[in-house]
Amino acid sequence: MKPLETKRFIDIRSELINKAKGEVLEIGSGTGINFSFYKDVSVTAIEPNPVLRKASYERAYEAKMPIHVIEGNAEQLPFADHSFDTVVGTLVLCTIPNPVKAIREISRVCKPTGTILLFEHIRHENSLLGKIQDLLTPIWKRACDGCHLNRDTIHLLRQEELEIIDIKKHVGNIFITVEARKKQK
Repeated sequence: MKPLETKRFIDIRSELINKAKGEVLEIGSGTGINFSFYKDVSVTAIEPNPVLRKASYERAYEAKMPIHVIEGNAEQLPFADHSFDTVVGTLVLCTIPNPVKAIREISRVCKPTGTILLFEHIRHENSLLGKIQDLLTPIWKRACDGCHLNRDTIHLLRQEELEIIDIKKHVGNIFITVEARKKQK
């Protein structure tokens, strides 16, 4: 992933995270690769994997903004309803065992006027490429910490009644950035 990170993802991450405002929750912070992009916000980052969380701690210490890293997972967020102005997830919904539960939790802790910012890879809309992803996913999951190459994240977001404000496609339409919010009732 390093060539993609340095040549393509850095700009995608920077543009997306620049939209974060106020109190921010980052789910699945991994190694803390996003931390250098935050500006004028306070960030709480959760990461279930102890090895990745250790790297997040190190990057949080070096960040310009206050970043508090804790153990946790997106399927059971340890926060009160409507706690965050922005919820960020980058390349994380593909690995979460129950993404629907995670999306519900993200929606629960995001303020009614808050924003959900995601950068994910998705099942390709081209049927041949999608089928290739389907075939590779069982092997990929074992090799890459449970990652599903073929997860239909946009469908999952829509079925949970989130309003998608913007979707941008990247790198051959395999990666997307999404800006969403709770549907206003």
